[in-house]
Amino acid sequence: MSVQFDGETFDYGLDGPRLTTQLDRVRELMSDGRWHSLRWLADAVGGSEAGVSARIRDLRKVRFGARTVDRKRIDGGLWVYRLKPDEPMQLGLSLNAFAGCKVSQDA
Repeated sequence: MSVQFDGETFDYGLDGPRLTTQLDRVRELMSDGRWHSLRWLADAVGGSEAGVSARIRDLRKVRFGARTVDRKRIDGGLWVYRLKPDEPMQLGLSLNAFAGCKVSQDA
């Protein structure tokens, strides 16, 4: 899968391989369908909790697979995350969203 990171401070030469590797590691670890804390994932991938949190957000984005990531609070401010196995998230689109839209017939 060719992934496209972006952002104002993103530099492919400096960040591309590192972020891609981290995303792949997070996806692989979470593919077991079990609940994982940011701390556990960060330790397992050799990154920071902030970095792992960003990769979890990336997994939810369409360009990174539109995966469903569940979360639950287990103690105070501690959350755990679970990747639904091979199930893209629902994008919330329906044909009703396009009702009344004009379609251009330009050739």
